[in-house]
Amino acid sequence: MYAVIRNYPNMQKVEEAAKLAETGLGPILKKQPGFRDYYVVRFGEGGGSISVFDTEAHAKAAHERSLGWIKENLAGMTGGVAPMVIMGEVAVHITA
Repeated sequence: MYAVIRNYPNMQKVEEAAKLAETGLGPILKKQPGFRDYYVVRFGEGGGSISVFDTEAHAKAAHERSLGWIKENLAGMTGGVAPMVIMGEVAVHITA
């Protein structure tokens, strides 16, 4: 598995962004090959997301597509600033 973390330190209205992502970005991600999970997270004063995919290639392709949607739909909440992005292979996956 491969994870992508996008952090927008100055994101405003995280809950509103989450609702928009659920109805707008969610259907796009569900169609992406290798998609597993997507979370919108409050990171301190800002927000961001965590996405999980089967492979690095799947993650990178979906990330590029996601950034396009984010720029078009959430620019007012992110201040037009690109996110800090961290990508990496999941070393362990533990569920309840």
